[in-house]
Amino acid sequence: MAFQAPVDTYQGKIREVVVGKEGNQVAVGGETTLPFHFFEGEMPKKPIIAMEVYDVAPDNWSSVVLEPFKDVLNDPVAWAKKCQDEYGAEMISLRLISTDPNGENRDSAKAAETVKAVIEAVSIPICIYGSGNIEKDGELLKKVAEVAEGHKVILGPSQEDNYKQITAAAIGYKHNVSGLSPIDVNMAKQLNILMTQLGLDADHLVMDPSGAALGYGLEYVYSIMERLRLAALQQNDEMTQMPMFCDFGREVWKAKEAKTEDEPSWGDPEKRGILWEFMTAASMLIAGGDILVMRHPEAVKLTKKLIDELMG
Repeated sequence: MAFQAPVDTYQGKIREVVVGKEGNQVAVGGETTLPFHFFEGEMPKKPIIAMEVYDVAPDNWSSVVLEPFKDVLNDPVAWAKKCQDEYGAEMISLRLISTDPNGENRDSAKAAETVKAVIEAVSIPICIYGSGNIEKDGELLKKVAEVAEGHKVILGPSQEDNYKQITAAAIGYKHNVSGLSPIDVNMAKQLNILMTQLGLDADHLVMDPSGAALGYGLEYVYSIMERLRLAALQQNDEMTQMPMFCDFGREVWKAKEAKTEDEPSWGDPEKRGILWEFMTAASMLIAGGDILVMRHPEAVKLTKKLIDELMG
């Protein structure tokens, strides 16, 4: 007796979000089915990988993940170019950590100069995140939006307490926004509603459901991503139909299994860290991630190969 696999049909569709300067734009989203369920619908755009670049040299990375960038850590322009030209990054995720009031507290205008230099040095799209400080990011990303005009970047993280400033800047200079919510379906949806009520086109929004690493909350984030995608496709919920931005590289390399280098019984620390990041990336892909923010070039290489195989 022949077996016929059950096939689900979906009413909804994930929006397409376009990132990048005219002529070098990349689109993400557009799915009409769950991730890689080609037997049930379409997945016209493959997930893309963004590689992290800091505007100042990080002081808390393990030597394993510092090594591939040791010659460019003090030069974000050279760092971004290396990610693009040598490591195959499809997007740059530029973090302006120098602006953190609890750290260097660099002036927003100075940080915006760095943004402009990086944008002009690479051809691939760029996502620009502040330090995560609510008040400073609101001010900072207004400056960034201005210098990045014409490049259609992703600005973030836009959160409940500063979304008005960031959204207004994105509308004014025609950028995209990444909305960060604390691992909660309803809060992610509500933030999208608030930003679109201000006048931001829903096609200029991606959702950041919060990052997590293998063994450190991944299963919880995974379940939230699944629920967001099911609401978007099964219930045709327009406020959950945004592509998902998965910012997990920094979470992976904080995990002791990835960063610990003095435990011989755990095996080679380089292989262990790379595989920890790759397995997290694989999980994010299956959960519905459209943009993956990663660190180690070898983990990126493995993930790109997996994406190609899954896309057929």
